[in-house]
Amino acid sequence: MVKKQVKQKPAAKPKRPTATEKKIIEQVWQRPPVVVVLGHVDHGKSSLLEAIKDFNITKKESGGITQHIGAYEVEHTGKKITFIDTPGHEAFSAMRTRGASVADIALLVVDAAQSVQPQTKEAINAIKKAEIPMIVVLNKIDLPTADPEKIKRELAKIDVLVESMGGVIPSVEVSAKDKTGIDELLEMILLVADMQGLSADLDVPAQGLVIESRMDALKGPIATVIVEKGTLHGKDIIATDLAMAKIKLLQDFSGKIIDKALPSQPVVVLGFEKVPAVGETFATYKFAEDAALHLKNQAQKRAGAGTVLEVAGDKKIVNVILKGDVAGSIEAIEGMLKSLPQDQVILRILKTEVGDINETDVKLAEYSKAVIIGFRVKITPKVSQILSKDSTKRVRIKTFDIIYELIQEIRSGMEKSLEAETVRRDIGKIKAIIIFFAEKNRQIVGGKITEGEIKKGLKLDVMRGVEKVGGGRIINLQRDKKDMDRLVKGDECGILFEGNVKVEPQDILVAYVEERQKGVL
Repeated sequence: MVKKQVKQKPAAKPKRPTATEKKIIEQVWQRPPVVVVLGHVDHGKSSLLEAIKDFNITKKESGGITQHIGAYEVEHTGKKITFIDTPGHEAFSAMRTRGASVADIALLVVDAAQSVQPQTKEAINAIKKAEIPMIVVLNKIDLPTADPEKIKRELAKIDVLVESMGGVIPSVEVSAKDKTGIDELLEMILLVADMQGLSADLDVPAQGLVIESRMDALKGPIATVIVEKGTLHGKDIIATDLAMAKIKLLQDFSGKIIDKALPSQPVVVLGFEKVPAVGETFATYKFAEDAALHLKNQAQKRAGAGTVLEVAGDKKIVNVILKGDVAGSIEAIEGMLKSLPQDQVILRILKTEVGDINETDVKLAEYSKAVIIGFRVKITPKVSQILSKDSTKRVRIKTFDIIYELIQEIRSGMEKSLEAETVRRDIGKIKAIIIFFAEKNRQIVGGKITEGEIKKGLKLDVMRGVEKVGGGRIINLQRDKKDMDRLVKGDECGILFEGNVKVEPQDILVAYVEERQKGVL
């Protein structure tokens, strides 16, 4: 019997994705991680970034302190990573917190040769609040005094448990100086990013966050933004709640002109009509009229929510006009100024603005009797000319390169506005034992010093039990019939007392001085 051959069905060809499926695949794109660098002021954050790629940050900053947020892009094993460098000085806690909120991963940089500092703890709180993964970077392990295990134990005490201590937080030991451990750090960042499965939709209107902004004398308002989703193109129209831009130019972090920016990419935007605020989100609009309508609506909301400053009682008021080179610094300074004690003196910030000190500032300062405070800005030649020609214009202008010096100057100015007050300070006590002589308003009193010291000329309160019965002063001071300038606790003494009350045995004579002290906030 011949078996009937059965035709086998040809193997099914792989199914090609439909146009819709293809579009979805193209839209969902694995984006690079955005990494924020946090830590104490001198634990080597900027040096670490220099080691990763030659950013050369610290040489550009006053006092060797990184004072602005910057965003930088690097590539490792064919994959990109965006870094946000945040300032470490205490003046920038608000900027550090905002930096953590935009990032996917946080690097907590700790000097392995020192210890956990208060700003280290503050950075940890910012990371936890942002709810993003943390990588502990133990820097400066090249130093002979480096003790990474000690740092890990200190971190464990504040609920940061690294993997080698039984926790889940990865840690990497590096030397930014010797450039060791850098590859391991970058690989760890990419590993953590892969575990998060970071992705973004490319085919939607671009949205993102302003992380820095400033006024450039030649280019006008400039903002550094990070694209969070969508694709930002070089001719797009974007707007925040405060400012809009018909984009004229896009630049990457190195200054290269680019046509578009993808999610997680830091980019410099030129074309804003005014300087946007740091921390604002931006959205893309098809028409300029739509962006303008958004600005108008937001302005109306702000106007409706406005508050009026009420001045209670007879408190002193110090008016300030604040100018800065970038919006991020102004925001940080303003936050610190508002935290100064204002129980006795009210600090009123009349104006905050990015840019050099100009004629408008001087006119407002003159009218309002305000002091103009500038941070890393210049005084325009026109203002210098006006002030040099007209000596009647008593406008105070002070400029600074270091923020904590600026804050201290403002505090000192507030304290100077307070009237000096008389403060009493007790010096010593005498227990009256015997009265040798009494005539009119003078007595010779014998006694023993029970507290402190006694000097000729001091004022006295006469205490009988718990009641003050009068007062006077020491005309002369003796021991063993010899005149003395000063006697101390335990000495027996005789004093020539002049006052408005007759001293009796067992009275306590409290010696004190009154000092004029300048006002303290």
